[in-house]
Amino acid sequence: MGEITKATKISLLNFKTPQMRAFHLSWIAFFLCFFGWFGIAPLMAIVRDELLLTKAQIGNTIIASVAITVIARLLIGWLCDKIGPRITYTVLLMFGSIPVMLIGMSNSYESFLLFRLAIGVIGASFVITQYHTSVMFAPNIVGTANATTAGWGNLGGGVTQMIMPLIFAGFVGLGFIDSAAWRYAMVIPGVALFIVGIIYYNLTQDTPEGNINDLKKNDPNYKMKEKEKKGAFLAAIKDYRVWGLFLIYGACFGVELTINNIAAIYYMDYFTLDLKTAGLIAGLFGLMNLFARSLGGWFGDKFGIRFGLKGRVYFLFVILLLEGVMLILFSQMTILPLAITSMIFFSLCVQMSEGATFSVVPFINKKAIGTISGIVGAGGNAGAVLAGFLFKSESLTYPEALFILGICVVGVSFVSLVVRFSEADEKETKLEMDASLASMNEMVPVFVATKSEKPF
Repeated sequence: MGEITKATKISLLNFKTPQMRAFHLSWIAFFLCFFGWFGIAPLMAIVRDELLLTKAQIGNTIIASVAITVIARLLIGWLCDKIGPRITYTVLLMFGSIPVMLIGMSNSYESFLLFRLAIGVIGASFVITQYHTSVMFAPNIVGTANATTAGWGNLGGGVTQMIMPLIFAGFVGLGFIDSAAWRYAMVIPGVALFIVGIIYYNLTQDTPEGNINDLKKNDPNYKMKEKEKKGAFLAAIKDYRVWGLFLIYGACFGVELTINNIAAIYYMDYFTLDLKTAGLIAGLFGLMNLFARSLGGWFGDKFGIRFGLKGRVYFLFVILLLEGVMLILFSQMTILPLAITSMIFFSLCVQMSEGATFSVVPFINKKAIGTISGIVGAGGNAGAVLAGFLFKSESLTYPEALFILGICVVGVSFVSLVVRFSEADEKETKLEMDASLASMNEMVPVFVATKSEKPF
């Protein structure tokens, strides 16, 4: 086999190259993790009535579902750098499926809280998805690849709002009472997660060149590279830009997680809708991931090609500022059609901000992509935890909490302006960008085929 390099374009119908297999399986795995992670959210009204949960207790379960992910994402990012995304994802999917299937055993607030805490670990799947596409795609397209896989994965948060009430209704139609139907419904996403874990292990590889373990055996300089990675790890955690992006991601992905958790019950309580209707409307927020996050990454790439790394940052600032403004607007809506319309525009800005963030992340430190992805990804969950305290407060209504959250997002948007790159970084990235664009324009294959594999 000849040299294998990073892909310079996304060929959606190509499943034969390692780059595109990683692309497709990483978003599918993340989609199912998101589906399992928030599968219980649209059924919370049923769970609330059965377990007699208070508003504060519901708030605690929301916080639990995202709090553990902060720690998990930090660990998973390090594991990706250490053992590669293939094994890391496989283990996470298969073990993460267990609490998803078993949450139906909850019979009290305490046991339900513990299961939601355990399920939150699969939220770390985002880091693996971003790591895998970052090492598989070239600078001219990496922002789009990251944003698309993450966006299509996040789509699981919208689809679960629509599908889980239908699965629940299906079990009721089979003769199960409500208290049993929601329990059996959660088994479905758990089984899917376990199956995809097996598929991920068998059909993906860690990098374009092969799996980490094979590279260790065949590359005599691998130990030296490992030492360089350790130094890069320390440099990454000391880099103020990483922690700036941590805050920024908290203000976009953290907001998305919060909305995923409260949207259905918000529409039920404030617009007096039934479970299915509230779930369908809440699902519209997540469905914007079908294209919105990709759009954010695409614009990040285009601004990067035109204006360099600083162009990616400027776009991030603008779209995050718009997110805060649209969230404030959404919080003030009391007429259902206007609430839905403003929510859709707000969702567009949220997910474009997420895509724009991870069009910047791969360029902070290329030797510690997993660590940085983990830290920034953890910021999203940290933001959701902080937002969770607003929504558990008995003294604040949900609209008031949303308004305060919008003000916070506007403030955090200005943090993006401190994420800067040196002239050396700009020049190095421009050289890589020019090489990637030349390769694409000259139709140079980015993957040298064997008999059984076709080039891009």
